[in-house]
Amino acid sequence: MEKKDNKLIIGLTGGIATGKSTVSNYLTEKYLIPVLDADLIAREAVTINSPIFYNIINRYGEKILLSNGNLNREKLGKIIFNNKQEKTWLENQIHPFVFDSLQSQIKILSNSLIILSIPLLFEAKMTNLVNQIWVVSCDFSTQLNRLKIRNNLTENEAISRINSQMPLTQKLELADIIIDNNKNLADLHRQIDLIMSSKFYKN
Repeated sequence: MEKKDNKLIIGLTGGIATGKSTVSNYLTEKYLIPVLDADLIAREAVTINSPIFYNIINRYGEKILLSNGNLNREKLGKIIFNNKQEKTWLENQIHPFVFDSLQSQIKILSNSLIILSIPLLFEAKMTNLVNQIWVVSCDFSTQLNRLKIRNNLTENEAISRINSQMPLTQKLELADIIIDNNKNLADLHRQIDLIMSSKFYKN
């Protein structure tokens, strides 16, 4: 794909709990590639005293806060993953902030290769930020088990969160590169090494 301002900007995405963070961490540690993480930026968007923080309180009341004044993410998650309208409202608050922040950071970085880790790359309509898309994939049962363990969720809660995203099969159809994370860590690293050793990335 054509580079943007002589930068190759890769959009790293996939389904929830498919292994995006594992892939981005490896790319940073072994290949020293800068990774801009949309999830971390989204957390910045709702820090105490931010405009979005106050919008959330105005909508849900102070019951959405922890005793230390921070947002109760677990309680907020239960609201948005069980109500499509509330999920859309919250995303409309956060996604523009994330988009603007990513765009600004891309301009600042001088690196010729940059990874944008964006779980909702397609859903949030941020594909115009990137010129290549990598999708991290695994089968549904593996994804479900990983999510249940990672987030301490019931099966129904985990399924609800998976179903709240664009189907992984659709994301795979739009991918330039697919990374299969059904096996072990060594296999995952092998796939990444193979991609990074190609002539395309060396140049």
